Amino acid sequence: MIYMDKKIIKVSAACLAIVVAMVGFSQCQSGNILPVLNGNGVRINPYFIHGTAAEQQTLTELFTLLAAHSDSREQLAIVREIAGIYLSQREFGRLINFLNGRLHSYPDDLYNAYYLFMIAFAHQQMGALPVAALYFNLIVRNYPDLEIQGRSIHLVALTHLINLVEDPRQRVWYYEELISRFQEQIDLGPTYFMLGQAYAALGEWDSAIRAYTRFLSHSRPGVGVLGVHDAYSYARLLVDFHNSSRDWTFASVDALARAVKSALDAGAPARLMRYHARANFFTRTWENEDSAVGAGAGHATFSVSDFMRRSRIHYANNLVISPNGNEAFLRTWGWHPFLPVWYFYFRRVHFPPDPAIHGRWEWAGIFYGERL
Repeated sequence: MIYMDKKIIKVSAACLAIVVAMVGFSQCQSGNILPVLNGNGVRINPYFIHGTAAEQQTLTELFTLLAAHSDSREQLAIVREIAGIYLSQREFGRLINFLNGRLHSYPDDLYNAYYLFMIAFAHQQMGALPVAALYFNLIVRNYPDLEIQGRSIHLVALTHLINLVEDPRQRVWYYEELISRFQEQIDLGPTYFMLGQAYAALGEWDSAIRAYTRFLSHSRPGVGVLGVHDAYSYARLLVDFHNSSRDWTFASVDALARAVKSALDAGAPARLMRYHARANFFTRTWENEDSAVGAGAGHATFSVSDFMRRSRIHYANNLVISPNGNEAFLRTWGWHPFLPVWYFYFRRVHFPPDPAIHGRWEWAGIFYGERL
């Protein structure tokens, strides 16, 4: 079943003309693209009668019926039958020309959004994805919504658009539409995350942080989103860092390591803990390495004071630098008889919202035990 949304939005004939010209609409050989009634009956453009003998007979009958009915609801059922034949034949060009003819002849038809949707789908099948995106965009911005077999045509068009359009400003609009209009029909978590990504691409970080914050309330640790392996940790890092003082970072990993070593040499736990990150700091064993970066919001719940009072803490002279150059490990030992070795984990700060902080270094956590 197909239902009209109560809100009807008019689109200008000029707008339709632009779209028709964009896809190279023509009259398809000679004569009218649609059947017309004249004194001798129905005249049908032979271009549209295509296929097997049975299909040609069916198309002839359908075009005759179409010409005999002026009510848009009655025409809709006939148009769908004609479109179904062209789709089964994979005659996408004929389908596009047929539907464009309807748009040209009936610019105020209540079901033009549906016909545009079929045109967009046909272009997708032909591999003309940018053209399909233009049609989907035209539907959601200029036409009233329709419900097709229980699904909103705007919802389906928006779902296509977020996969077809790369421009971040347009993507922001699409995600905002999905969230404001279709909350009950979409997965809000990934939608908020991708909205945050779109705002981030525009450099609108306050809006991005708000979107990431909403994502966190609709997600859980370990969740990935559209190619981002651990989207939850990524968003948690940015949000917690945004809400923190960000006053513990160092200009270089060497400066950070010198400060940490100096505090260890002095046996000064209070000074040492001034250097640890106060957002997303973690302590864990190497077995949990997959969730190490950014997992576990907040401060470490332990104190090094008791450990440093028992014995002198030693450290390696050199850092272990990761191949990507964004992480470093300082091996330390002497902490506890049962778990003497701790690796201090340093990482480069990823926080584009604050250029003064982005790229600096922080002491982000501790791995217990020897490296695996």
